[in-house]
Amino acid sequence: MAPSVEAAPSTAPHVPAAGAWGTAAPGEPRAPVIAIQGVTLRYPTSRGLLTACEDIDIALRQHERLVLLGPSGCGKSSLLAAVAGFLRPAAGRILVDGAPVRRPGPDRMMVFQEFDQLLPWKTVRANVAYPLLLAGVARDQATARADALLAKVGLAGFADAYPHTLSGGMKMRAAIARALAAAPRVLLMDEPFAALDALTRRRMQEELLLLWREQPFSLIFVTHSIEEATLVGSRVLVLSAHPGRVRMAVDVPPDADPTVHALLHERLRTLLLPGVGHATEEKLLHA
Repeated sequence: MAPSVEAAPSTAPHVPAAGAWGTAAPGEPRAPVIAIQGVTLRYPTSRGLLTACEDIDIALRQHERLVLLGPSGCGKSSLLAAVAGFLRPAAGRILVDGAPVRRPGPDRMMVFQEFDQLLPWKTVRANVAYPLLLAGVARDQATARADALLAKVGLAGFADAYPHTLSGGMKMRAAIARALAAAPRVLLMDEPFAALDALTRRRMQEELLLLWREQPFSLIFVTHSIEEATLVGSRVLVLSAHPGRVRMAVDVPPDADPTVHALLHERLRTLLLPGVGHATEEKLLHA
């Protein structure tokens, strides 16, 4: 089965309000979990306002693994921050189940690239349980939920450990468990595995997919790696260089064989870096 490639839509559909988990009534189309409509993001610099991305239209479907792929400086991380509620658009709007995003909330949980995103004075278990306690969940229930998630990410034996005793990969597992603890509508991941060594990075990618298969969730994942995009994503949006615009949407076939993945990888590489050899691919995407 060949990968499906389509041009980015010029406008996003109107997003009606949806019930819990985005369930539509029988016979009705399911509304997007996240709708990004005509969004432009700018931020001040010493030389004036800089446009990070411009006129972005994206719809995240229920349980979709959406990857934003593009070179550094194309606004991928800024767009993710806007969805999280940390950055207000200069134009356009972002909706969660039809409601405008005005501030951060537990329906959108973020996992960052940095290892030190856990609270250092709390144990791993307490870190994972923390968002549940903030939401008013009883301590015994929060602890039970934290223990269940730590078992899923392979950290059951480290529940009483403190973050400084963990490896980078273990810290990232704990951060993912904490983000999933409150069952958010969407998980936002900003190049979470970029600082890991190659073997640990691949293992974390596979573990993320395993978590998704066990209990599907909606995901927006930012990366500059073509290989990671095709492995993690069920759909890849290719962003142009600064200012970022959606150039193309690429569907990744489920359970695609290595030949299909190689074809898809080559198509994305040609789109992002026309005429550039493989040896300089990662260097230019980081530039």
